[in-house]
Amino acid sequence: MALTILGLSGALTHDPSAALYIDGKLVAAAEEERFVRDKHAKNRMPYESARFCLDFAGIKPKDVTAVAIPFAPISLADKARWQYAKRYWYAPDRALDALLNGNRRFKRYKKRIEWCLQQLGFDLAKTEIIPVEHHLTHASSAYHCSGFTEKTAILGIDGKGEYATTFFGYGENGKIHKIKEFYDPDSLGGLYGAITEYLGFEMLDGEYKVMGMAPYGDPSKYDFSRLAKFENGELIVNTDYANVIGFRRYKEKGKGYYFSPKLIEWLGPMRHGDIADDPYIHYAASIQKLFEDLSLQMMDYYLGDILKETGKLAFAGGGALNVKLNQKIIARPELKELFVQPASGDAGTAIGAAAWVSVQRGVPVEKMEHVYLGPEYSNEDVIAACARHPAKPQWEVIANGDTAVPERIAQILADGNPVAWFQGRMEFGPRALGGRSIVGCPSAPGVADRINEQIKFRERWRPFCPSMLDTVGPQMLGNEHPAPFMTFTFEVAEEWKTRVPEVVHEDGTSRAQVLKREYNPRYYDLMKAMEKLTGNGVVLNTSLNRRGEPMICSPTDALNMFYGSDLQYLIMQDVLVVKMG
Repeated sequence: MALTILGLSGALTHDPSAALYIDGKLVAAAEEERFVRDKHAKNRMPYESARFCLDFAGIKPKDVTAVAIPFAPISLADKARWQYAKRYWYAPDRALDALLNGNRRFKRYKKRIEWCLQQLGFDLAKTEIIPVEHHLTHASSAYHCSGFTEKTAILGIDGKGEYATTFFGYGENGKIHKIKEFYDPDSLGGLYGAITEYLGFEMLDGEYKVMGMAPYGDPSKYDFSRLAKFENGELIVNTDYANVIGFRRYKEKGKGYYFSPKLIEWLGPMRHGDIADDPYIHYAASIQKLFEDLSLQMMDYYLGDILKETGKLAFAGGGALNVKLNQKIIARPELKELFVQPASGDAGTAIGAAAWVSVQRGVPVEKMEHVYLGPEYSNEDVIAACARHPAKPQWEVIANGDTAVPERIAQILADGNPVAWFQGRMEFGPRALGGRSIVGCPSAPGVADRINEQIKFRERWRPFCPSMLDTVGPQMLGNEHPAPFMTFTFEVAEEWKTRVPEVVHEDGTSRAQVLKREYNPRYYDLMKAMEKLTGNGVVLNTSLNRRGEPMICSPTDALNMFYGSDLQYLIMQDVLVVKMG
């Protein structure tokens, strides 16, 4: 019998997803938001994503050995619940609840997962559900997927799981050893989220916007050190200002925030609207600097010896999506290689939980080389979607697609037009990596602004990213470090700043995808064709969606988006749709 492990996330009421391992191979993984067309799919269970994984693998619920979930009961003998109660003394109802009824969230989540499994046709009497601690699943998603064979330092930074917010450990011979955890409210991820809210964005969604805003500001203008400190091996967040609950919360129009009125007294009113201006750009720069400084101090303190020994680090949790921090980590002399789980946020815990159980059962999991793990559609599916669509699309099938599609699209890009690019299996995780992307020519002046204004309808200061050939990466980024998943930024070489200005951010860096041909041949060939036409084997790449929407999954989603924007070209597999006029 094959060892078949289904991982399901959604433990923290956002980013539900499903992942399926069969005999150590990650066969399928997808996020619920893509199917239900609701960003982060809050308060939903991973029903459609689980159904996709089972259908894709051609298996039935009875074939599943075990279901792994990224949330577990925490014992009262554990320090976590006591620490929570002590630090939240000012909200006695919450503090007592953690001690008397501290696994209520776990019980509620498990009930919802059981309900979801029943809807999928599972017989609960015959289904083994294995809870794995939330931060252990983040750790597993990083370490077990890294392919590292030597002793590996493991770092987890996120908002919070059950109670833990930060994880330090190491992996050796497939086993994960915990060194230290911090608990709520001492959470760097939570602090960054609270300031994200103060800057007018949504927590769990807008953090990367704050990171994009930071290079426009000056971190030395405001001293944010009062918000958190790391000393004697402990992280302490100042709950007079942030990570607050109950009556300490600042409220506006009936909504409570994760920061206090005291923060407003200190920094002024919270930001509203789209403008990145003074003083808010400086606040963004200051919180980014504090986050980087404290993260690096904590890493040195708990993982420094292991890093000196082997130089390998695996990193996950929402904090691992902070690409600027990752750039600083890579720059450390003792670091040889950093693996960041591409779906570091909670969606990735479905992979982590399933991988952890697989390894526990004696089946190691393979290295994660790519994230093309979602649904794929044939030319026939695409044509059927076009035929059904009310906009009556004009389409043509490009003959000899494998060679002709990259050449044809490269020409359209070189002429200065952005193109919606829908090819192969959908990506897992928050980054478009050439499966569901909008692509542009990075040397065409103004193409980034065009995509922003006409298609993405998003803040003008948000950077666009490059995908590039593996032959170009070392020249443009001056670095041989593998970067398949857009999880790092790199300093761009001077010559390339003028060659591909549309994908270089304000601070001279790019969040790059460096692609090997074997993982996405058609996307690679598009860049080869661009290299022939423009001299640069690079494309501008952003996710195929409009602002506030999840990434596109199906051809019908793509057509809806296409006709709701000013895009003129959409290529789905070999089918080219052109909007007239």
